[in-house]
Amino acid sequence: MVATTLKPLPIEASRIRLEIRSLQAQLVEWRRGLHQKPELGFKEKLTSAFISQKLQEWGIPHQTGVAETGIVALIEGSQSGPVLGIRADMDALPIHEANEVPYRSQHEGRMHACGHDGHVAIALGTAYYLMQHREQLAGTVKFIFQPAEEGPGGAKPMIDAGALENPSLDAIIGLHLWNNLPLGTVGVRAGALMAAVEQFDLVVQGRGGHGAMPHQTVDAIVVASQIVNALQTVVARNLDPIQSGVVTVGKFNAGSARNVIADSASLNGTVRYFDPKLSTFFETRIRELIGGICQGFGATYSLDYQRLYPPVMNDRAIADLVRSVAESVVETPVGVVPECQTMGGEDMSYFLQEVPGCYFFLGSANVDKGLAYPHHHPRFDFDETALGLGVEMFIRCVEAFNHCTF
Repeated sequence: MVATTLKPLPIEASRIRLEIRSLQAQLVEWRRGLHQKPELGFKEKLTSAFISQKLQEWGIPHQTGVAETGIVALIEGSQSGPVLGIRADMDALPIHEANEVPYRSQHEGRMHACGHDGHVAIALGTAYYLMQHREQLAGTVKFIFQPAEEGPGGAKPMIDAGALENPSLDAIIGLHLWNNLPLGTVGVRAGALMAAVEQFDLVVQGRGGHGAMPHQTVDAIVVASQIVNALQTVVARNLDPIQSGVVTVGKFNAGSARNVIADSASLNGTVRYFDPKLSTFFETRIRELIGGICQGFGATYSLDYQRLYPPVMNDRAIADLVRSVAESVVETPVGVVPECQTMGGEDMSYFLQEVPGCYFFLGSANVDKGLAYPHHHPRFDFDETALGLGVEMFIRCVEAFNHCTF
């Protein structure tokens, strides 16, 4: 993966058409307006109203209230052709913003710390441009503005509500502004781009007692510690070394006093992997380890294991199309990062299970401007030059897709 210490490519080095460059100030205004009013999953009422207002102004037919706050908009070209979906997520995170900027969050304890405000602005800019050029559009573009990507997940509810129907999609694309890549780069690959996301909540039940009389107890801390150690072997000693996986225990709570042996302990963790064939492996192996250790120590347990998002799997043909477009927008070889991956998760995966498509990363970091904090950081921000690049990428993908036969 290209590090953010690389110098960003200047805007002149990208091939953004003048009409899209002229939209840049508007894109920034939309993004900053959204940034000031962040909303959590399924509560994006102000965001949804703003999107609807813009679509209405431009005469773009759309449906609101899809899976509570989602929006589906349709632009039909003057000529018949395939149907391409463009997805943009729009929710924020429960984070207090630490940036001192004029457009900082006005909603206490909520923040656009992952770039979704930029995703909405890019999709709106794309919709505006396409509506102005409907006469040259062959086919249909469906815009899916999705709530709740950060949780509990809005993609599947939108699919269940019919977002992929009437008309059905031939393919779907989406992008993620990405501060792990410098401005002027695009990360795209066929196959697994982002990981499956699973999580577990475990309570180990022992028998508490006096710290000086351990023989009368079943120490929940000792049992839980053995489980933490054993979970590290799931990837190291059960997966093929060429496969990728992560088991992380991020939270461990137990005990009340230094001289009291804990009666119970709780562990909370996350699991990540790329290979869809592992969809049952981790839960099965984790249950085996926990059950065996608890039995061996005389403890009992309760385990809540949840599979949240499957891996983001890009279709090879659509990924090749996006890569070709990226090479026409940003200069290579620095501009296009072909094997970019992350163990982060995304519910774009549900759309890609239903329709062939491609999700890609659009570099947005600029170290020189201090815009390189990671996603979900209270000082996260990005170089807004990426907004125009995103619109150009989407427009060229639409144009390329309309002239392809799959």
